Amino acid sequence: MNASVLATPELMRCVHAATLAPSLHNSQPWRFALTGEAIEVYADRDRQLDVLDPDGRELMVSVGAAVFTLRLALRRAGRMPELAVLPDPDRPDLVAVIRPGQPAEPSAAVLELADAIERRHTNRQPFLPKVVPADVLEELRAAAGHEGAALTVAGAASRTIIAGLGREAERRLRARDGYRAEMGKWTRPAARRRDGVPTAAYGPWDALERLPMRDFGIVHPQRQRRAEKFESHPTIAVLTTGGDDPADWIRAGQALQRVLLTATTRHLATTPISQPVEIPGIREVLTDRRAGRFAQMVIRLGYGQPAPATPRRPVGEVVQQAAS
Repeated sequence: MNASVLATPELMRCVHAATLAPSLHNSQPWRFALTGEAIEVYADRDRQLDVLDPDGRELMVSVGAAVFTLRLALRRAGRMPELAVLPDPDRPDLVAVIRPGQPAEPSAAVLELADAIERRHTNRQPFLPKVVPADVLEELRAAAGHEGAALTVAGAASRTIIAGLGREAERRLRARDGYRAEMGKWTRPAARRRDGVPTAAYGPWDALERLPMRDFGIVHPQRQRRAEKFESHPTIAVLTTGGDDPADWIRAGQALQRVLLTATTRHLATTPISQPVEIPGIREVLTDRRAGRFAQMVIRLGYGQPAPATPRRPVGEVVQQAAS
């Protein structure tokens, strides 16, 4: 057997890790194929949210997060992954091909980051009034930079503007045709459901309405969320890329996951806030075209109680064996 080939059970464990990546409404819009020498990662268009994400940008960000997680899992398994992004123009849904690569002992930093994969969960609860240290924020910036993106932490004035833009985005989204129906599709309780956002992960409503937290309760009035006071001075960061095409969206997803996992290793709670980048006009305000920085995601950071895990589809449901 070629030394660069991992046994199928080990590859399946790596794919399982990849399925723990974050995705819009926990839609898990990815598929995987094992070719014997590589893992192909596909976008699953059947899981695209057409109202929130008509151009598929957030879908690609989500799949990019899975790509990074798969790379990290392979690195933990003792391989140096070889990545090709969008390798076939005739198959645009083939997002990436990842080969295990040559054996290489994982470093302590790799193991620490990989150990955070199962502990990272989107946290929609109030955070503690505790400042995130400057050195930790710098580490998060470096994590984004490592994947070819940039993370800008908002100052007091910018934070207020971004929060206001998020609230306005939420208001406009609610007015969109099909918005509530689409949200209902991904939050509807069902026995043994393995995707979507369960009630336990909704989180409370910000009583002072400072933060633009997604209100899942609007489609399930019988499960209206309680109101609580959130942190007065949230730490908010904007993730940007140097371009805005599908390759950049995939890059943003890889950077997003690296930032979130790095934050998890530093005991931070995280909330990706996508509403401000789901309205083109508002996303444009967060984008600096002259500097070549396109906003891809807003991230809330802080310290809080552990968040519940959201369900994941079985690996056998998202993976297929391909001809080698």
